[in-house]
Amino acid sequence: MKMPALPSRSTLAGMAVALLCLLAWPGVRQALEASMTRHMLVQYPLLMLAGFLFAAAWPPGWTARLNRWNAHGISGLLAAGVMLGILMIPRVLDLALVDGRAEILKFLALLICGAATRLSWQPAGVLVQGFFLGNVLPMMVVAGNLYETSPVRICNAYLLDDQARLGQLLVWIAAVVAAAWFGWLVGALMRRDAVMLQADTAPKAGAR
Repeated sequence: MKMPALPSRSTLAGMAVALLCLLAWPGVRQALEASMTRHMLVQYPLLMLAGFLFAAAWPPGWTARLNRWNAHGISGLLAAGVMLGILMIPRVLDLALVDGRAEILKFLALLICGAATRLSWQPAGVLVQGFFLGNVLPMMVVAGNLYETSPVRICNAYLLDDQARLGQLLVWIAAVVAAAWFGWLVGALMRRDAVMLQADTAPKAGAR
């Protein structure tokens, strides 16, 4: 799956800074973190988007140097998967609300996850992408089932119904992402086969 064409680096950097400042603004941050669902399903992805935009704005030389340590996107996606797994732990959500240091680390980790995804997804290719999704999506399903079926509050800061709603959404999002990626993969394989078939038949038609 290829990344779409993006605006200029200066525009991307401006968008990243603006988004990060917005998310760090106390009123916005508190509003998002007041709900467990908004905390994980709105704030998390938006911070990753900010990291994605920062990485897209980097000069090519920086990206080339990082690629030496990120062959085929393996290191970047592995790091992103590990950090996302940690950030889905209920205790991390609680700590981020009461400890400023944990909040800063959460912001940094999600920015890194977004940047790593931007730098690693296309070089990774289908096999590594599938391995990454095959680890992250089941983690989402497990966490979602835990949140949905637990009879007690797992996060002290959030209500039980909010916890159950987040669990349901995590399972559904994981299913939708898996179906979308698999559908894209099938379509890409079909297009490749069509191109190969056309290339094979073209010389035969010309020989007649």
